[in-house]
Amino acid sequence: MKDQATGKLAYPIVDSGQTACYDASGEIAAPAKGAAFYGQDAQYAGNQPSYTASADGLVVTDNVTGLMWQRSPDTNGDGVINKADKMAMEEAQAYPAKLNAKKFAGYDDWRLPTIKEMYSLILFVGTDPNPMAANADGEVPFLDTKYFAFAYGDPAEGERIIDSQYASSTMYVSKTMGGSDTLFGVNFADGRIKGYGLRMPDGSVKKFVVQCVRGNPTYGTNDFVDDKDGTVTDKATGLMWAKADSGKGLDWKQALAWAQEMNAQDYLGHNDWRVPGVKELQSIIDYSRSPDTTHSAALDPLFSSTGITNEAGQPDFPCYWTSTTHLGSGGHADTADYLAFGRAMGYMNPQVMPALGEAPAGLGGAEASAGGPPAIVAIEGGTWMDVHGAGAQRSDLKVGDPAQFPYGRGPQGDAIRIYNYVRLVRDAGQD
Repeated sequence: MKDQATGKLAYPIVDSGQTACYDASGEIAAPAKGAAFYGQDAQYAGNQPSYTASADGLVVTDNVTGLMWQRSPDTNGDGVINKADKMAMEEAQAYPAKLNAKKFAGYDDWRLPTIKEMYSLILFVGTDPNPMAANADGEVPFLDTKYFAFAYGDPAEGERIIDSQYASSTMYVSKTMGGSDTLFGVNFADGRIKGYGLRMPDGSVKKFVVQCVRGNPTYGTNDFVDDKDGTVTDKATGLMWAKADSGKGLDWKQALAWAQEMNAQDYLGHNDWRVPGVKELQSIIDYSRSPDTTHSAALDPLFSSTGITNEAGQPDFPCYWTSTTHLGSGGHADTADYLAFGRAMGYMNPQVMPALGEAPAGLGGAEASAGGPPAIVAIEGGTWMDVHGAGAQRSDLKVGDPAQFPYGRGPQGDAIRIYNYVRLVRDAGQD
């Protein structure tokens, strides 16, 4: 689906910004075709991020998407971005009307962004910090701070430094945490999408960073066409997808190798398939669907998705690898990003005890940090449930044994998904 006047794609995917290549532990030289770890995010240049700031400093235009953004989430206008600027869901939903009433920056069509609009701004050059650190010194946000004002959470005000969750207008169509209404948000401090319950564990109201958008009202809307040959083309993004997935779980190294194997076989008549970058894969999530409400993956029915049994013993759908490395604090590169097309499971309400010594090897970033507070190890007594929603973007170890983490990890006991499925993508019209 192209704009008839300009001939441009209606839903161009902004590149992740990742330019370095990585193996399962650190940065490497770009692998050659046929070598291990070939075909990762940095080896495919998409639409490079490009922004233009207004002369008055109020707004920033994304030159790729055509979306115009508030430059700053300083909602109370005091010149400082802090806890006081954050809003509960109802306040966030009412905020655009206030901007429109005063014609902020000369416009009266501001809106709260959808999750796909919000995610268009994320850049995977950030570093995922230890959430309990006293400050964010040395960390890099997952946002271009040359153009957008940003602040980490403030521990002095009772926040974690990763408390920088931006509200979208997209509600989860199911529930999380055993029955909580849930709003999808993008966290530019730790580089993830999660569904956030509207109440905190202590019963207080969850509050979000709020940054409004205008322009290109069709952004994030897919235009899928069944090619009748085992592929689906999205005319809105210009990407062609395999209808079927890998049919089995693979670790990240195996996932990249599997794409090369399929190319050697001219899979579905093409030899330029790749594991999608994280922003490419997120573009096909259907946030109107979920296992609980539609008994399907969060995916258009034109696609097929292999069924799995999740940690709670429920029929479910897989998480899918991307080719994007998720950098941890200090440049750790042992995790990669994936998206949950089924429930994003966690082990909740367990008894917990501090681990002795450091966190298990390989758990960098927001999940644990050597030299930081002791890891929390869950023991029996909890319940597996959907904690972040179908459509969440998380990250886990590229290689390893998930059996080492029988009760997940982190505050929500996030299930460890090392053997994820793969759905291949290529650029349409490249033959």
